[in-house]
Amino acid sequence: MAAVLEDRTGDRLVAEARKTLREGRMPAKIFNHPGLHELELERIFARAWIFLGHESEIPKPGDYMLRHIADDEFIVVRDAAGAVRVLFNSCRHRGMRICQAEMGNTSHFRCPYHGWVYKNSGELAGVPHESEIYAAAELDKTQFGLLPAPRTDSYRGWIFASLDPQAPELKEYLGDMLWYLEFYTNKSDAGLAVVGAPQRWVVHANWKLGSSNFIGDGYHTSTTHFSAVKVGIIPGPAHFLLDGVQVTAGIGGVGFRRMAPGSGATRGYPEHITKRFDEAHRRVVDQGCFPSHGTIFPNLSFLAAATVTSADQPPVPYFTLRVWQPIAHDAIEVWSWFLIDKDAPEPFKRASYDSYVLSFGSSGMLEQDDTENWTSITRSARGRMAHRQHLSYAMGASSLKPIADWPGPGKAYPLDYTEANERAFYETWLSYMEQRA
Repeated sequence: MAAVLEDRTGDRLVAEARKTLREGRMPAKIFNHPGLHELELERIFARAWIFLGHESEIPKPGDYMLRHIADDEFIVVRDAAGAVRVLFNSCRHRGMRICQAEMGNTSHFRCPYHGWVYKNSGELAGVPHESEIYAAAELDKTQFGLLPAPRTDSYRGWIFASLDPQAPELKEYLGDMLWYLEFYTNKSDAGLAVVGAPQRWVVHANWKLGSSNFIGDGYHTSTTHFSAVKVGIIPGPAHFLLDGVQVTAGIGGVGFRRMAPGSGATRGYPEHITKRFDEAHRRVVDQGCFPSHGTIFPNLSFLAAATVTSADQPPVPYFTLRVWQPIAHDAIEVWSWFLIDKDAPEPFKRASYDSYVLSFGSSGMLEQDDTENWTSITRSARGRMAHRQHLSYAMGASSLKPIADWPGPGKAYPLDYTEANERAFYETWLSYMEQRA
């Protein structure tokens, strides 16, 4: 026991997790360990592709927004030529944050410390008193532009960046998840757009709890969200995800809710939204499987669901993206976006936004349910007893077999009450954590 407590780096905990995951268990301490958190920043967040935002948030040249990859802050900006840039928010003279506003529009960024000026494409454009204080050989402005993120790419408007120059191409990284993202990103000709700024709030919980919950914990819904079902906010029985489908797909995973055959294709959306599905995707929805929750490793989760906003009206669907931004070993800042198809009718857009706010906005009923759980788990993992405790991740490991004729890639299981995706999430987590520099 003493040897375990002396481990400050977290490597011993990683080795323990590798051993116990094979047995369907994970050490409770992984949810509250400062040394492990530092390893995660170096081995995961400095290497993986991280979601930063949506291109619809910066539609015009000069539009910008501040976003983060763990401790690093970036200006995500559409430059004068219309290209999306991801620039480290730090002046090349003394390292001052050159952009203080969360979002806006500008052709140039000016450092408030010494006044160095940068174009919105990142080039150093001006230095106060340059000819008076610098010799020609002392400052080559072409070498002192804002540092770009080592890798930047987007998929259907979703902007990602990686701090690893050797990271694989984004599409290679997403792999099988690309097929499942089509359900969310390619329903209509117009595509998705973000409505409003992302909602943000701090939760005293470990980032892995949000990611692993959304990738595969359908089991919690019948207990955690029972009150929402009881008052009629969530339609259907409390165990609505029991008869679902869970899919492990490379770097991520998704869960489907089963509906009556034929109803899954629209599920409350206007009829024209879903017309773009190809034959394989339509086979899924025509058999009553509605794409619901999912996660792309490490910390991007998404949810398509529906909420009853008025007693005399049917449930209204909504779609949200969320990032579990790690700010400490025991704290996250949740970033939550609401997205809607651009060509949806305006009354539907308003109703969908209300549905999102009621359920998964910062004060949403279901959001509060979830974050209360994760806060409690993180607190329990804080002390000495957590070193002794292993948590069960064995559900369905030996009893549940993949669906043989599933139309999509990956492994699909005939229930959403299984921990297959959570086991896969921690397999990916371990594959990163075992890679030393």
